[in-house]
Amino acid sequence: MTTPLKIGLFGIGLDAYWPQFAGLKERLEGYVGRVAQKLARDGVEVVNLGLVDNPERAYAAGREFRQADVDVIFLHVTTYALSSTVLPVVLRARVPVIILNLQPAAAIDYATFNRLGDRTKMTGDWLAHCAACPVPEIANVFKRAGVRFHQITGVLDEGDACWREVDAWVEAARAAAAMYGNRLGLMGHYYSGMLDIYSDTTMQCATFGTHIEILEVDELSALRREVADSAITSRVTEFRSVFEVQPECAEVDLREAARTSVALDRMVAHHRLGSLAYYYKGTGVAENEATMASIILGTSLLTARGVPVAGEYEVKNAQAMKIMDLLGVGGSFTEYYAMDFKDDVVLMGHDGPGHLAIAQGKTKVRPLDVYHGKVGRGVSVEMAVRHGPVTLLSVIETTGGKLALLCAEAESVPGPILEIGNTNSRYRFACGAREFVERWNRHGPAHHCAVGVGHVTDRLEKLGALLGLETIRVG
Repeated sequence: MTTPLKIGLFGIGLDAYWPQFAGLKERLEGYVGRVAQKLARDGVEVVNLGLVDNPERAYAAGREFRQADVDVIFLHVTTYALSSTVLPVVLRARVPVIILNLQPAAAIDYATFNRLGDRTKMTGDWLAHCAACPVPEIANVFKRAGVRFHQITGVLDEGDACWREVDAWVEAARAAAAMYGNRLGLMGHYYSGMLDIYSDTTMQCATFGTHIEILEVDELSALRREVADSAITSRVTEFRSVFEVQPECAEVDLREAARTSVALDRMVAHHRLGSLAYYYKGTGVAENEATMASIILGTSLLTARGVPVAGEYEVKNAQAMKIMDLLGVGGSFTEYYAMDFKDDVVLMGHDGPGHLAIAQGKTKVRPLDVYHGKVGRGVSVEMAVRHGPVTLLSVIETTGGKLALLCAEAESVPGPILEIGNTNSRYRFACGAREFVERWNRHGPAHHCAVGVGHVTDRLEKLGALLGLETIRVG
């Protein structure tokens, strides 16, 4: 369901050097090749144009990157080069640029260098180490030309910390590329009166490149009618394997959930959905009410398979959940549940689907006689997010109508949770529960957010930079 990431890579040099310093060009080309090897990974195509060393080659390289439809460019500064050999490349490609200011070694071996005895050789060796030299010139021109760029400074040696930053940029770029063209299904309507979640869906499309597919609950109900008994039985067996189904769950409720789950899979496949937001009262049409009352187990399975599902028609949070899932950390639907001032934690969770892949232990299935604030009854999931580091993400709309990313890091900690058939966890924040709640609320997010495992705010900040979004980190 994800789009392959295309990374453009080029190094820079000055063609006037090549006849002056034997072997310098080949040495620098080797550096670019090493960077290309480090960027290569599953799901990534590296478009390596080698050294660009004069303006004519720069214009051609820009056209090649544009034809290749690269998502991001890594510019490896190998030696001094004129800014006129750089600007045409990135202007034509029109994608974010990561400047790699990487030396081949942590320091020049001064004693060996000074024993070379040939100042031409010495100058050639120095030029192979002077990556930092043209970066101010490039940055100056990029700023004046309105080119979005970011810097990574370090050493080609794979043990250098800069490579962790490179990896973070690649993962952020992969998420941005996958969000572009992701098909988000919207089924039903908003929860009446929940004003904070009403969204500018056109802005979502314009910012992330999302395609929105409007769906009817009637379609899902119709698909439910076509599900064979054998498929229902098979899905119930899967439920019992994936979930910890509690003994008090009625078989009839499990089979209704299985019927809807199979129908959901077919609808998602038919519309090629990568995410879904839904809500529907269902009152007045018994079949639709049954469909919506039995949707939670199926949507939980979809969420765990990389098709995150947000309840209450929360478009912004479906986007946040998809981002977290693309970063490989989950993305479960959550909101404040309560505050525990004794243990200094915030209890957070939600009714409806949970992300099974990031659960602490096996997710329980419990029967509910009532879905609070909603129509119907049936089975629901109860889980806590895996204990350890977590990150919260909310896609927010600012007062100016623009989007921004709001994120925070915390720890999911053990302790008692509310055994009410909902997802819920205990989160401890470095600034304390009281301070976190006030800091988070100060930015005016909707009351939902996505939670994922691990601390990934560095990747979210890079994603925001690639998309031109403000990223606010609450700490």
